Amino acid sequence: MATSKIKYLGSLRTEATHLQSGKKILTDAPVDNQGKSEFFSPTDLMATSLGSCMLTIMGIAAQTIGFSIDGTTIEVTKIMGTDPRRIVEVILDFNFPDNNYTDKVKKIIENCAYTCPVAKSVNAELKQTIRFNY
Repeated sequence: MATSKIKYLGSLRTEATHLQSGKKILTDAPVDNQGKSEFFSPTDLMATSLGSCMLTIMGIAAQTIGFSIDGTTIEVTKIMGTDPRRIVEVILDFNFPDNNYTDKVKKIIENCAYTCPVAKSVNAELKQTIRFNY
């Protein structure tokens, strides 16, 4: 079964529909590439997906082992390159709420970030800079 359906709306905008839930995401081209940046760009979504995947895998580990990462945030910075135009680096600054994480839990959390499916699916040339702030 297909995952999503994407429709081009014109003016460098798309509408993606998640087929299982019916939820929609709009995208725009970024301002530096002829767009309006009124919504996430496709490359913004890719960088954001990397962080979201990492948090999801951390959440699974947290539920399994019995610790909480509730309230954790990530600031995602996408750096574009040229020739060809592509994402060359994603910087992820994790900010964990004060929860007295043990060294064992920190190791589990950090392993989740480096082994999430999106991190393992992107091109090996993509630099992933990850900072953990406990």
